[in-house]
Amino acid sequence: MENLIRLITEHGYSLIFAIALLESLGIPVPASVAMLIAGAASAWGKLSFPASVLAATVPILLGDSLLYWAGRSSGWALLSVLCRVSLNPETCILRSAESFYKRGKLTLVFAKFVPGVATMAPPLAGSMKMKYSQFVGYDLAGILLYTAGYAGLGYVGSEFLRTILKGISTFGTIIEWLIALSVIGFLCYRVYLYWTHRMYRVVPRVQVDELAQRLREAASEIVIADVRSHGYYDKEAVRIQGSMRIEPNNLEQFLDRMPKGADIYLYCT
Repeated sequence: MENLIRLITEHGYSLIFAIALLESLGIPVPASVAMLIAGAASAWGKLSFPASVLAATVPILLGDSLLYWAGRSSGWALLSVLCRVSLNPETCILRSAESFYKRGKLTLVFAKFVPGVATMAPPLAGSMKMKYSQFVGYDLAGILLYTAGYAGLGYVGSEFLRTILKGISTFGTIIEWLIALSVIGFLCYRVYLYWTHRMYRVVPRVQVDELAQRLREAASEIVIADVRSHGYYDKEAVRIQGSMRIEPNNLEQFLDRMPKGADIYLYCT
């Protein structure tokens, strides 16, 4: 317990800055836990509450801005990389895109509290060409809600946190074993998910020449659908001749328009 307090006292702000920056860049480190401890340390008189919030807010805004500009220049390529650790990168991207579709820019306000969306929201906003001034406004509001919220919770519950830390110090060996078993269980679970869902990771594709040949033969009814996300779709953009426009986040209204028994080919960005 005393070692932890001394570490927070000596390196508190730099630790908060580093952890917050890493989390904002997609590295799985617990910035929320760091803010809880920082808030408690503020109540113990070891840190300043405003300085702790500032020490977390600045690096998160910096990391989010880097992801925003990277997403603006690279589009889906960066999103796919960030989602690579997930079970299904396409699902990871679409989950964040669906949140933007339903809630718009307000997604940035609560994104930090949603695993996955927190990292995906800034580059997705950039890839959808949101104005940077708008992005900073909404993102900063979400960051302050996140950092001040967790720090405030730690401040209010500082004595409870002190009791937990004493318990961890007393039963450290048991905690270490529980953590090790949890990590092993999590890894086994990820392997199980990967193995059981491996068939869904392969997206069937068709080459342009092959599709053109099928259109010429016209052996069966063929539907070509433009499913570019609304953030990428430009109504003035050139489309494949004869294709139909389908909004991927609102598929239900298009189902009745799809002919039964037709071969359906989708294309996106």
